Amino acid sequence: MLKEKNKLLMFLAILLLLVGTVLSYVFLRPPLITYVDFCDEGCHETSLPYQNPELSVEERVDDLLSRMTVAEKIGQMALVEKNSVQDLNDIAKYGLGALLSGSGAKPDDNTPEGWLQMVEDFQSYSRKTRLQIPLLYGADASHGHSNVPGATIFPHSIGLGAAKDPDLIKRIAEATSEEVLATGIRWVFSPNIDVAQDMRWGRTYETFGSDSEVAGILGKAYIEGLKVAGAVKHYVGQGSMAWGSSANKYFSIDQGNSDISDDELRRIHLEPFRQAINADVESVMVGLSSWNGEKISFNKYLLTDVLKGELGFEGFVFSDWYGVYEKEKDKYEALVKAVNAGVDMIMLPFDYEDFSSYMHRALSNGDISPERINDAVRRILKVKFRIGLFDETGVRADLEVIGSEQHRELAREAVRKSLVLLKNNNAVPISKNASKILVAGSTANNLGRQSGGWTVEWQGIDGNWIPGTTILEGVKNSVSKDTRVEYSLEGDFNMQGEKAEAGIAVVGEGPYAEGWGDSKNLQLSKQDIEAINNLKKNSEKLIVIIVSGRPLDIKEYANDWDAVVAAWLPGSEGHGVADVLFGDYGFTGTLPVVWDL
Repeated sequence: MLKEKNKLLMFLAILLLLVGTVLSYVFLRPPLITYVDFCDEGCHETSLPYQNPELSVEERVDDLLSRMTVAEKIGQMALVEKNSVQDLNDIAKYGLGALLSGSGAKPDDNTPEGWLQMVEDFQSYSRKTRLQIPLLYGADASHGHSNVPGATIFPHSIGLGAAKDPDLIKRIAEATSEEVLATGIRWVFSPNIDVAQDMRWGRTYETFGSDSEVAGILGKAYIEGLKVAGAVKHYVGQGSMAWGSSANKYFSIDQGNSDISDDELRRIHLEPFRQAINADVESVMVGLSSWNGEKISFNKYLLTDVLKGELGFEGFVFSDWYGVYEKEKDKYEALVKAVNAGVDMIMLPFDYEDFSSYMHRALSNGDISPERINDAVRRILKVKFRIGLFDETGVRADLEVIGSEQHRELAREAVRKSLVLLKNNNAVPISKNASKILVAGSTANNLGRQSGGWTVEWQGIDGNWIPGTTILEGVKNSVSKDTRVEYSLEGDFNMQGEKAEAGIAVVGEGPYAEGWGDSKNLQLSKQDIEAINNLKKNSEKLIVIIVSGRPLDIKEYANDWDAVVAAWLPGSEGHGVADVLFGDYGFTGTLPVVWDL
């Protein structure tokens, strides 16, 4: 009996000890998460060194970093999708460093004015913190400020790779920057300097092609033309991902694995990044791919040793969409690995509360060092100071620049220079004085198809509800007043035995983006082939214009066509195609990738 009583007393003592420990842990320990202090109007300190534009960037960063709390530093490392901010006060509460609009993430008032107001509203909450560190707002602007209806839509990069004109690329970057700046945005996720090796990849059109040297030259020119912070992507090796290796069950190549040697990685894929760093690009986006089975986001050799060490990159490294957490069971462990590998800013893009908790925990546990956090935040702040975020004057931007006549003329020039003449049996140039010209095909009268993905919506659009000129309109505007131009989607013309001097078929791919465009069957649709065949019956000469993000297999049909033109994804200014078809300008584009006829 005494023995059982002693056991009970011992059990109660242990229980009390455990309860006391838990209570002291809950009530007496410092909270794991701290938040950034709100600051009422008028409570901010003024004339602090970091607020002085006369000081060097390094001096300003040193001063600001010395004043920041752990919570403020953690907040700077978060890149959050704007639609996931449930309470705008969270921008100040968590001291968020950056927001982005994923393609298709738009304001309720989806106009240039609405975009500017949205960005200004977000920015106003960053001013509610004691240090007033401004947000860095980013957007995909892969071929113009293409999220915004009314913006100039330039040819996708594959077409610019065909043009191979660094001066043209630089001017396009300048024009894109002006339209981006008009909406208050200071950071773009471009240029893409991947080097595409497999044309089945759904992101082929986002690249300048298969030539590493060309990608480096054109990427560098684009960066030199930017008036906002740029971001080269996707570091590194995505162009060599193997078919069937994708980590995403819906894709075949995208987000896959590049099983290549260090030498091949460097020779083909790293060189364009070296050129970008020489051009002082501000940020580098880490791809969602893997190299020899290891996620790039976790690869310290590539991110820290090579990129920051060997190449001397001084800007900040950030992850792609959900790139740290994708397919990871333990998000905490994944975050620790990525930050220690060298990722400075995490595109979450949603769970900033969990991110803050994980980061506080990692610092508390010693899994991430204060030095690594300071290095990441220093890099981010340096870019913010360099692009003038801390010294905004509050002058409202001129929205008239968006979709301006000057920019549209530049886009038209880019279209002309991107066209590649694949075959010509005395069919082009077409006479402007022909009595009749027939036009057919799925893409002849469709701005959405000729603009491709990343246009207003992530996967692009179908139809003519954005400003621009279709290829059909370009044809009609180029011929003489006596020339009759007839159009039929299916090529179904009632010619009653007569033939038009020329038939123009405009055919190709529908819009797509990322892995949703991965495809084994790079062919024209049955509908397009039928339209071409119908057109051929009614035309003396048949000219086929292919609008696509990559080469299509047309070997079975091309012998029956008189001329074939690769127009890539020309964007909003289809008149540029007609300019060359009718001889106002010659064909100057060359293939950026292999295309066998």
